[in-house]
Formats: sequence, C-alpha cells, structure tokens
Amino acid sequence: MASNPPAKCCTIGVKHEGETTGQSIKVANKHDAYLATPTADKAHRGAGILLIPDVIGIWKNSKLIADQFAANGYLTLLIDVFNGDALPLNRSGPFDFNAWLTKGSDGNNPHTKEAVDPIVEDAIKALKEEYGVEKLGAVGYCFGAKYVVRHYKDGIKVGYAAHPSFVEEDELAAIQGPFSIAAAETDSIFPAEKRHRSEEILQKTGQPYQINLYSGVEHGFAVRGDPNKKATRYAKEQAFLQAVTWFDNYLL
Repeated sequence: MASNPPAKCCTIGVKHEGETTGQSIKVANKHDAYLATPTADKAHRGAGILLIPDVIGIWKNSKLIADQFAANGYLTLLIDVFNGDALPLNRSGPFDFNAWLTKGSDGNNPHTKEAVDPIVEDAIKALKEEYGVEKLGAVGYCFGAKYVVRHYKDGIKVGYAAHPSFVEEDELAAIQGPFSIAAAETDSIFPAEKRHRSEEILQKTGQPYQINLYSGVEHGFAVRGDPNKKATRYAKEQAFLQAVTWFDNYLL
C-alpha cells in the first residue's frame, strides 16, 4: 500500500472562519454536492476541478477550499462520496472506524471502493456533460486521494492530493497524468517510508510528479489545521498554492 488506511487522526481538527459563496446542488439527482463557480472575468473556460473530501465530507472547511479554487478560476465540484454518512469533526467516545468504512453508520451504507467509485463517476460525468468541463483536474484530501488516483481512467487529466490515505501501490502506478502530493511531517498514515515508496512508483510512471513535505504539521493540516498556529497556517496556505500552481501549469 502506498498509504495506510484512515484512522482517528482523520477526524480531528479545527473549523475555519469565513463565509461560503457556492451553492448546494444534487449530482445525478441523488448525490449531495457543493458547486463553487468562478466569476466570468477569472474563469478558466473549459477547466474544472472535482474535489473529493476527507471523511468529514461536505462541511464549512471543505466548502471554503472549493470557494478558493473557484476564486482562482476553476469551476469546482465538491462531492459527497459518503451518501450522507460523513463523520463529525472531533468525534468523542469509542468508534469503530473499520466498521464505518465497511458497513456505514447504520450497517447498510458502506464506504468501500465499490460504493464510492460510482459516485465519483457520476460527478465526473456531470462536470463534463452539464458544466462543459473539458480539462478536468481532481483534488483529494485524505480519504479522497484514493479516488483521485483511481479515476484518471475516467477522464481526470491532472491530480493533487494532500495527506493521502488508502492508496494502493498498483493504483498509484496506473495514473495517466501529472500528480502532486502535499505531505505532513508527522503522519502515521503517510509516513516517510510510504512517501519514499510513492516516489519510487511515481518515477516509474513517466508522468510529472511532485511530493512536497511540510514540517511542523500533522495529518489533516491542509483541511483541518489550526490557522492560529503560524507553522500550520503557513503549511496550509502553501499546500493550497501548490495545488493551484500545479493545475495552472499542467491543466490549462
């Protein structure tokens, strides 16, 4: 595995400040989503981003990130890949993460690749057919990284992931376009040995790649990091700029 499965650290973090500007929509008349649209004077025509979130799903922080991509010219679709069963931030008490992944909170709503892949495919189809996206980029945070990597085959041209989890080595080896990773110094899910192994795999793909390591931060920093901590705020902002400049260079 190129990165380990999600764990408790995937649900811990800080809610960020700011007003969201996008709109809540439905994809394929069944999947909750959030659409952030750039202003006409800034829009990169024909280019769009699919944002696949961490296990907290569609919430204020992920909406603000989608809005930031839109402010940089990219129509951005944030999709609920959990079928309404995302996890709350800073959940208290005992929790069986593996049971949630394999069965869902109610025992009948799994979050395995068999359940998530069709949702991602519907989102890609909507971006292409409903919103006219011809140049498709994708962003994955933690849980979402796996599905960026898995869906190059469905039309993703350029990918970016921050503190990835659950990515299999064969999935990473099969990417068909540029891929950028933002990694945390302290991360049991994407530790140094996984980063180095991912680098070896990416070298062999022949595709452009980038792995940036941010010191002084932990898993989840790019979405749920505490902006009141100088090192965390800097890393979060730089990781976002990493994504934008990656798309500006390889997608446009």
